[in-house]
Amino acid sequence: MVRVGRKGVAILGSTGSVGTTALQLVRRFRDRFRVTALAAGKRVAELKDQIDEFGPALVSVADACDARELAASFGEDGPKVVCGNEGLCAVATAAGTDVCLSALVGAVGLEPTLAAIDAGIDVALANKEVMVIGGELVRNRARANGVEVLPVDSEHNAIFQALRGREREYVRRLVLTASGGPFREREAASLVTVTRAEALDHPTWRMGDKITIDSATLMNKGFEVVEARWFFDRDPCEIDVVVHPQSIVHSMVEYCDGSTVAIMAVPDMSIPIGYALTYPELLDLGHLPRLDLARMGTMSFFRPDTDKFPCLRLAYDALRAGGTMPAVANAANEIAVDRFLAEEIGFTDIPRLVEAAMNEHEVATYQSVAELIAADRWARAFTSSQADRCCDRR
Repeated sequence: MVRVGRKGVAILGSTGSVGTTALQLVRRFRDRFRVTALAAGKRVAELKDQIDEFGPALVSVADACDARELAASFGEDGPKVVCGNEGLCAVATAAGTDVCLSALVGAVGLEPTLAAIDAGIDVALANKEVMVIGGELVRNRARANGVEVLPVDSEHNAIFQALRGREREYVRRLVLTASGGPFREREAASLVTVTRAEALDHPTWRMGDKITIDSATLMNKGFEVVEARWFFDRDPCEIDVVVHPQSIVHSMVEYCDGSTVAIMAVPDMSIPIGYALTYPELLDLGHLPRLDLARMGTMSFFRPDTDKFPCLRLAYDALRAGGTMPAVANAANEIAVDRFLAEEIGFTDIPRLVEAAMNEHEVATYQSVAELIAADRWARAFTSSQADRCCDRR
């Protein structure tokens, strides 16, 4: 494939872990990429440094006051500064953008991701909640607009690579690997006393707070099952999870002849981000450590314990229920994780709150974003009230 010019990249979530890793790749491969637009939340000082280095024409922040101050600091020669949800959609559809890296956290990423798709812009998707909430809608819009939605999660990126060149009917099973989080070997009864600091101490990956807690509860892996259903058009019974603490095998595809293709690499997000940004090409990431299997030694695999980590089971249940249920599970989880991070509820309250919302919700089919947002809002309100009761009992 012959490249013509540099690829224009817009980043939603430029100051987060995925966004900053992507910008490291832009810095290293300036002959391949140019930054068209950046969106951050409240880390305005970090965004300002990114503007100075990468020179985007458009930037967005969460707050209108921050937007005014940022615009004033750069003056007339600076980028256009926007804010809020409209600002996110503007960044996602910025002029000259070839690929939008959607790396926000939570439901807030749904509308700007769909905006990029509707504008005919390819999406590198790291914001897993987008596919959890509205995977069918995203898939259908992408097909209608002839747009690629490329997975950035290391697990889905690995499956995407393992599936290349193979017909769908040859695939028997997708296998997502999970590190198991920090509590894989901890007794179930002791999880009641888990602290915020303990849950944020991930043994393998360095990520944002929300996704790190989701990894500790295995909700992150559950949501990846939902993602895989829409990314790869597989039924829930064709998607399995195994715990692999070394995080070397990023995922596997089992074929009908009994063979299994595994994608292995050192645990570094530069690899899946780079592939999603340059697809179908590969970046030369020779600066990363090479995978030395002989030195590493044994690799281990275990079945996940869904009694100890019920969030994985709840995600499967939400996927099987379909309709608005995954959106409700996601919203309830976001509220529960926020309250745990604020040290207002316990670690084991997270799955209890999610299950309570799912049990209370009447599943409905959806045709629009508005219907998903309504389900999301109901779940947030319900879970917040339930979390308040948990606080009263503590």
